[in-house]
Amino acid sequence: MNRIGLIIASILIMLMLASSILFVVDQRQVAVVYALGEIKEVITEPGLKAKLPPPFQNVVFLDKRVQTLDSPETRPIFTAEKKSLVIDWLVKWRIVEPRQFIRNNGTDIRNLEGRLSPVVQAAFNEEITKRTVRGVLAAERDKVMQDVRNRLVDEAKSFGIEIVDVRIKRVDFVADITDSVYRRMESERKQVANELRSQGAAEAEKIRADAEKQREIIIAEAYRDAQKVRGEGDGKASLLYADAFGRDPQFAQFYRSLEAYRSSFRNRSDVMVVDPSSDFFKAMRGPGSSAGVAPPAAAAAPAAPRR
Repeated sequence: MNRIGLIIASILIMLMLASSILFVVDQRQVAVVYALGEIKEVITEPGLKAKLPPPFQNVVFLDKRVQTLDSPETRPIFTAEKKSLVIDWLVKWRIVEPRQFIRNNGTDIRNLEGRLSPVVQAAFNEEITKRTVRGVLAAERDKVMQDVRNRLVDEAKSFGIEIVDVRIKRVDFVADITDSVYRRMESERKQVANELRSQGAAEAEKIRADAEKQREIIIAEAYRDAQKVRGEGDGKASLLYADAFGRDPQFAQFYRSLEAYRSSFRNRSDVMVVDPSSDFFKAMRGPGSSAGVAPPAAAAAPAAPRR
């Protein structure tokens, strides 16, 4: 049993010793080997590596992938027109000189970000103050980002990093200017809307007037055609009447008397005082009736009560 325990203890000691002297470098990392606080070796190739056990040597790993630094705060920058702009930016960077990086920033990436942010902000200040708002927003936006990147190249070397890219995420006015711009845009949109409404109303009146004109023309033409047809009909009726009355004059006289009766006795409330022996009632009297005998209807027709 003592022999087995000794073997197990030996194995454990060997494993502990191996874990203290062996380490694995990932392909995404850079390994920096320290000896009593001094950098002895920088390992960039991935694989299984060896070192002296602590405290003789220690190893620190740095991420060599591209990192992103966002603008920590949005401070206004004045343009060449003395207008305030708020710029949101980002910087892509990566470690290229691990020794220089550790000497200036230590092993914590946050130390670099705290020192690099003011440098980037100052570079943006210098570039924005030389340009107008229109240039920053559109015309020279790419040029601004390129010039800022060129300014940061030398500064980045002192940090042991490389600036991969610089981008402007957002350009905006400060709050009070933004409100005034929005109000001006709103008033301009309202003015355009009112102009469109007035143009629409004028066009509607024009269409309405044209429709009314067409309506009057159609009605007038229809009335003209109706009168023409009515006149032609009256003419044909007159010819028919004349032909019929010419064949039988006595019937024509009788028919005209009936038309006169119809027109005279149209309303029951009318009163008519006529001599029964007059020619007006001739058609009502039979052929053998004397002139002094009244027709079946009273000569003096009683009037209905007046309303």
